[in-house]
Amino acid sequence: MILFDTGYLVIGLIAFVGSLAVQGWLRSTYGTWSKRPNTAGLTGQQVARAILRENGLNDVQVVATPGDLTDHYDPRKRVVALSQHNYSQASVAAVAVAAHEVGHALQHAKGYAPLRWRSAVLPVAQIGSQWGPMLAIFGIMLGFGGLLDVGIVLFGAAVVFQLVTLPVEFDASNRALAQMRNLGVVTSTDESGSRAVLNAAALTYVAAAATSIMYLLYFIMQSRR
Repeated sequence: MILFDTGYLVIGLIAFVGSLAVQGWLRSTYGTWSKRPNTAGLTGQQVARAILRENGLNDVQVVATPGDLTDHYDPRKRVVALSQHNYSQASVAAVAVAAHEVGHALQHAKGYAPLRWRSAVLPVAQIGSQWGPMLAIFGIMLGFGGLLDVGIVLFGAAVVFQLVTLPVEFDASNRALAQMRNLGVVTSTDESGSRAVLNAAALTYVAAAATSIMYLLYFIMQSRR
C-alpha cells in the first residue's frame, strides 16, 4: 500500500524538512528587517500608494488585511491588501513586501504574459491540487491505472500553475526594487534588506514547486510500472 511505499515517504520527509527550513528562514529574515526602520520613514501603505500614483494606477486601492504575512494583490477587485504590520509600519521589510504586491498590480496593468497564463490555468489547478494527488494515490492503492492517469493529469495542471508562478513572483520583486529606487525611498542598506526579504519569500514558492514536481514524477513512475 502507498502508506508504506519508501519513495512516497522519502518525498514526504524531504518536503516536511524543507518546508520547515524555508519557513524558518523567511520568518527569521522578515523578523530581522521588520525591526529595522527604513531610511525614508515611510510605511508600507505610503510606499504602495506612491508607486501606484507614480504609475498612474490611482484606481487601485491599498487596504489593510488581518493576519501575519497575508499580503496579496487581488486582480479582480484591483486591491493591494497588506497585513496590518506591513500596512502601518515604516520598516525595511514592510515597504519591500508592499512594493512587491504593487509589482503584481503593475504586471496586471501591463498585461504581463506569465500572470495571464497563471490566471488561465488557475481553475484547473485548483481542482488538480485538491483531487489530483487523491485520485493518483487511490489509483496506485487499488491498481486502477486509469484513475492514476487522471490524477496525474489533474495534478500536472497544479504543477504547471506553480511553475508559472515562479517568474511572476520574481518579476514582481524586480519591479518592486526598481520602483523603490526610482522613487528614492531606499538606500543601499535598505535595498539589501529588501532583497533579502523578497528572496526569502520567493524561496517558499521554489520549495513548493520542487516538492510538487517530486510527487508528480513519483506518480508518473508508478504509472509506468
